[in-house]
Amino acid sequence: MSQASEWRVIGATVRGASHERANLPNQDAILWWPDDQHGPPLILVVSDGHGSDKSFRSDIGSRIAVERTLSLLQELLLIQPAARHLSAVKRALEERLPPQIVKEWRAAVDRHLAEAPFTEAELARVEAKRGPSGRQEVLDSPRLAYGATVVAALVAADYIAYLQLGDGDILSVSEDGAVVRPFAHDPRLIANETTSLCMEHAAREVRVRFEAVVDQGPSLILLSTDGYANSFINEEAFLKVGSDVFEMLCHEGAEVIAEGLPGWLAQASVAGSGDDISVGILFQSHLANPARDGSGSREYAADDAEILALESAPTGSDLAPARAAQDDAEMRSRFVARIKQRGPSEPSKRGSPDDLVPLDHEEPVDAPDDPPDRA
Repeated sequence: MSQASEWRVIGATVRGASHERANLPNQDAILWWPDDQHGPPLILVVSDGHGSDKSFRSDIGSRIAVERTLSLLQELLLIQPAARHLSAVKRALEERLPPQIVKEWRAAVDRHLAEAPFTEAELARVEAKRGPSGRQEVLDSPRLAYGATVVAALVAADYIAYLQLGDGDILSVSEDGAVVRPFAHDPRLIANETTSLCMEHAAREVRVRFEAVVDQGPSLILLSTDGYANSFINEEAFLKVGSDVFEMLCHEGAEVIAEGLPGWLAQASVAGSGDDISVGILFQSHLANPARDGSGSREYAADDAEILALESAPTGSDLAPARAAQDDAEMRSRFVARIKQRGPSEPSKRGSPDDLVPLDHEEPVDAPDDPPDRA
């Protein structure tokens, strides 16, 4: 990536199907800078509020998370060393940023709580769902009510910084469409377990990655909350989203994705996780110039419900016309198709400021005597 490379950002957040049924707010948050969506520099941050019974203010916690993280990444941009001395930026990212994010999130949460103390109605709802011990846990660890994860990326002229706390996702796509994860999967983050800003030692759990970009860096970076990946049938199907978005940008342009993204994410939630879903996409601007030779544009006429039906159609059936329609909508379909067809049931994360419960002690979410909720 050269100094002249231009980048853009688009994104969307949708309320999960299960939250709509329960009349709960969207507990995700997404924020980018600058407002004109062009850079570099560009910053993108997404956060997922836990949404468990004890994290009843996590929509506020996620909003605070994206605001404070973005502000601190803007401060990182003030460090402007010569390209050969990027070590100062790397050191600030690795050593100063994680504790600063946690410190400022906690301070903002504490201010909000001081201005708006827990109401008896809020605490009574916790007690009705989790018993007196659940109510007491929130009173003893009030930041638990605001628990949230955070995932971020900063694209500067000569480096890219990634940051992750919790179970969101980052995909990096190269110029040839190859998809990689900047961070290896944390084996502890399964089912309803996640690291969180509300944990006692949250700063230790913040993962950061610094990449100096000299010639060719990634062409596209996708960030999402875990409600999106949880809607796909497996890891391979989710990773394919990265290369499909890349191809779709090249053939159709950014406006097609920006316009369709909220609807596609809502459909993914309905047929998949049921959770809130947020997706943000950073990409080099030259990708979003659709081919004009007639071969690069497609009409996405196939209905997504038809595509989903094709996934489970019996082998050997006469699907030639339908398969043609599926091929015609292949790129768009992967925002929605290949998802779990088990109906919406939110994989709500459970929150506690303590360390994660050992996996062999994990209990079902709805167990009547489950151990302290974990985030």
